[in-house]
Amino acid sequence: MYTVILVPSTSHALRAEKILRAAGIECKLIPVPRHLSSDCGVCVRIPRAARDAACAALQQAHLEVESVHDL
Repeated sequence: MYTVILVPSTSHALRAEKILRAAGIECKLIPVPRHLSSDCGVCVRIPRAARDAACAALQQAHLEVESVHDL
């Protein structure tokens, strides 16, 4: 069970990955699932259990998040 975090651009995804790793949260950049968005791009995959901590870390870093989805 994973959560994916969609961000506006690849540079946002790279920054999110850096922020989450610094916070000790396991993460991986993956292509955005087609059923979530038809745009090409990447998103950040995290364990579902880390969702709240990840959202808090990204909010604290003032990183723009488009949406968060549990898969």
